[in-house]
Amino acid sequence: MYTIRKATLNDVATIIDLAERTWWPSYSPILEAEQISFMLGEIYSVEKITSQIKNNIQTYLLLEEEGKPVAFAAYSPRDEDPEIYKLHKLYCLPETQGKGYGKILINQVINNTIEAGKHTLDLNVNRYNKAKSFYEKMGFEAAYEEDIAIGPYWMNDYVMRKEL
Repeated sequence: MYTIRKATLNDVATIIDLAERTWWPSYSPILEAEQISFMLGEIYSVEKITSQIKNNIQTYLLLEEEGKPVAFAAYSPRDEDPEIYKLHKLYCLPETQGKGYGKILINQVINNTIEAGKHTLDLNVNRYNKAKSFYEKMGFEAAYEEDIAIGPYWMNDYVMRKEL
């Protein structure tokens, strides 16, 4: 049994913990350990997550299994085009993968995007991440490639898009 709720400032440590526990197994096959550590520190600092929630920059959803947080998603309108929403983050603990929680969270973000009156959802996925096939099954298509600098490192991504 699961529930989904909007994360609050009280959930910042939980989000960071979930990210730490999912990033290492997800990215170790495709990124160096130094890059994973750096990016976790950049993207999942207490200050950054706190600011995103407090200032409504990104909406975080927590999925809880029997009251225990096991997955999260974060989304917002795109800065450069608020008509398009972007799924910034989607992570499920490795031991819960295959239970459909990623699909459930994406569908919740899709519903929230439609409720906001928008009809396009984007996401970025590393070009070598096996999650790309999952997103394709969810109806996303690679729209273009994007290389994003994070400190001294590069994220080599596909921007995937789904029309809603």
